[in-house]
Amino acid sequence: MAEQIQFELVSPERLLLSRPVDMVVVPGAEGDFGAMPQHAPFISSLRPGVVAVFENGQVTERLFVAGGFAEVTPERCTVLAEQAFPVGELNRERIETELRNARDDVVEAKDDAERREAERRVAVAEAKMEALGTPIY
Repeated sequence: MAEQIQFELVSPERLLLSRPVDMVVVPGAEGDFGAMPQHAPFISSLRPGVVAVFENGQVTERLFVAGGFAEVTPERCTVLAEQAFPVGELNRERIETELRNARDDVVEAKDDAERREAERRVAVAEAKMEALGTPIY
């Protein structure tokens, strides 16, 4: 059996995944990164996007994260997500509504804090739409 890395994906609501995997690709703030056994230790903030879990040479799980942090060690990759769920749960009509509402909120924002929050919601909704159309590696 090939060496594996322990992967855990946790959201405020629940533990979504906890098991050894061959590799995980995570949407880091500076770009996607792959975590494999014996990876150099580091911590990264996350941007909204898809976490891809690889086992036996193929993607076995695709999970959307709305942001958060990841810690990688030689033995483990832990993702603490603000929000996370399987890509299969995404609904195009619902996302289009979220995106439309968030864009309206950007225009109607009364101050910088409201505008930043609305812009964050736009970025998350756009990432969800991209996840629907993104092919598996």
